[in-house]
Amino acid sequence: MTDTTPQSTNLAVVDAFWDALRRRDFDAVGALMAPDGHYADVPTMGHDPGATGPVQTAARLRLGLGRLSGYELHDGVIVASGDHVVTEHAETWTWEPGISARLPFTSVMHLRDGLVTRWWDYWDLATLMSSAPAWWIDHVAQGYR
Repeated sequence: MTDTTPQSTNLAVVDAFWDALRRRDFDAVGALMAPDGHYADVPTMGHDPGATGPVQTAARLRLGLGRLSGYELHDGVIVASGDHVVTEHAETWTWEPGISARLPFTSVMHLRDGLVTRWWDYWDLATLMSSAPAWWIDHVAQGYR
C-alpha cells in the first residue's frame, strides 16, 4: 500500500529537492519552488532579502555554489509534520584544493501543492566567512540580480 499522506508527499518533494541540490542542478531545485516561494539564508537576512520563485532561487544557488570545485551534501535527520519539513544536514564546500569547509545546516521548509513555499536555511556565517577565499566572497558580493 502506498503512503499518500501529506507528510509522505512532502517528504518525496524534499527528497527530490535535496537530490537535485546534491547534483547542483539548480534549475531542478528552482522548479520545486512555488512562484511565490521564498528562499532565505537566515544569517544574512538583515542585508539580503533572499530569493523568490524558481528563477531567483536557481540564480542564488548558482551564485553561491556554481563556482565551487566540489560540493558534497551529507544527509541528516528529516522531520515532517503536515506541510512542514525540517532537515538537519551538512554540506562540504570546496573552493579549490586545500580550501574547504563542512557547514552544518538546519533547513525549514513549508510546502503547498507539491511545491516549496518557504525555505529558510539556518547556518553559521562565521564558519563560512572564516573558510571562504577572498575571490569567492567578492564573487557572491556581486549578487545574482
